[in-house]
Amino acid sequence: MTTQGQSSTNWFRTGRAETAADDLILLVTTDHKRYLLKLQPNNKLHTHQGIYEHNDLIGTQWGDEVRSQLGTPALVLEPGLQDLMTHLRRGTQIIYPKDAAQLIHRLSLRAGSRVIEAGTGSGALTTALAWTVAPTGKVYTYEARSETHQLARRNLERVGLLPYVEMFEGSAADGFGQTDVDAVMLDMREPWRFLAQTRASLRQGGFFAALLPTTNQVSTLIAELEAQSFIDVVVEELLLRGYKPIPDRLRPEDSMAAHTGFLISARSITKRVDAKLWQVRERQRYRARKEYQAQIEAEEERRKAERADGGKKYPPLPLPG
Repeated sequence: MTTQGQSSTNWFRTGRAETAADDLILLVTTDHKRYLLKLQPNNKLHTHQGIYEHNDLIGTQWGDEVRSQLGTPALVLEPGLQDLMTHLRRGTQIIYPKDAAQLIHRLSLRAGSRVIEAGTGSGALTTALAWTVAPTGKVYTYEARSETHQLARRNLERVGLLPYVEMFEGSAADGFGQTDVDAVMLDMREPWRFLAQTRASLRQGGFFAALLPTTNQVSTLIAELEAQSFIDVVVEELLLRGYKPIPDRLRPEDSMAAHTGFLISARSITKRVDAKLWQVRERQRYRARKEYQAQIEAEEERRKAERADGGKKYPPLPLPG
């Protein structure tokens, strides 16, 4: 099942200096609470610092102050990508903005790119992908669970990015309906099971990425990527530490975003090419050592059998260094 539609939210990249009805805005109160809301005439936002009338917010310049009926100021800001991602209604765990940014980098996405995502979830990464490829690109996202699919659709519609996304309710095991896409992102528990479907939709030389929580999953994926003629395999873990922005007392924040997953990226090549020649040198050395070890063990077995038959005795073979 495919879901695609137009959103009534018109705030996205309009270039206007002032807010308008149906805009999505970020309202920041003096205690640094952040509210993401869609402006509707006669609506109200109730907070612990008072009530903010939507009518007062409509027509306000970005970056200006408004006041509640209690006189408490708040800032009107255009939402950033991180604001959209972190304010989504969640039905599943979302990808952290730090990981999403690196995935976009590894997938080499830009305006006009076509990218497949398998595992929509709540739509956080979908939001980041659509933000990046808009206005001329497209995200094709697949989710097997109907309830999660519908939640992601509502999230994307709310933030005004649904026009840049085609949503499909179904399993990646059935393959993808697109071909020659620029990139494929698998946000799934066992992405190695779907590399054949990935290759069928990915253009030659296209970009692949996945996000996994454990090292044993990463090892399994790497082995299958090698078997499926992917090169430039990179495994990364991002640790993000913020600093307190106080000029005379600059120091790290008390907490940091540490391990949230392993990012694996690669590129597809034709199966006519020997992918082993294009693996990193350390991988080539390790493979050569394993092959040499296997040859030594085979020769030892041959000599052992020969000695058992009363044949020639040999000195021990040297082990590889």
